[in-house]
Amino acid sequence: MTIRPLRDSETALLEEFLYEAIYQPAPSQLLSREVLRQPLLQIYIDGFGTRPDDRCLVAEVDGRVVGAAWCRCMRAFGHVDDAIPELAVSLLPAWRGCGIGTRLIQTLLHRLSEEGYPAISLSVQRENPAVRLYKRLGFRICRQTDEEYLMRCDLHK
Repeated sequence: MTIRPLRDSETALLEEFLYEAIYQPAPSQLLSREVLRQPLLQIYIDGFGTRPDDRCLVAEVDGRVVGAAWCRCMRAFGHVDDAIPELAVSLLPAWRGCGIGTRLIQTLLHRLSEEGYPAISLSVQRENPAVRLYKRLGFRICRQTDEEYLMRCDLHK
């Protein structure tokens, strides 16, 4: 497996990874992909790569991109501050539970820290098993609703 930056020619892949990032606990009741047309979801991928704070790393296995971790400064579900990028991460289902997500996030956190970002944030459904991963990687809950956690990870050089 190789972790590398997303290529300009690959930005269309983010739509698939955004769909995979949506927590859907019941495989028999998957949301229609039309959900991606909602403005609050489109903000995660629309024009990606055109903003100065856009960052994306992908995991590639045998020439195929199987996961992505990306962030940008935006006012979306995980917004905590205009200067703090919000993280989105997902893997294709067959590649979950293999440690790839951990490596993607760790690598992105390291790069953001090196670039001087103070923190990164995310929003996650409380029932999502990924909450444990985020906590293990240093994210802490800074706000919660009945359904979601807003989490933040402070970055230190």
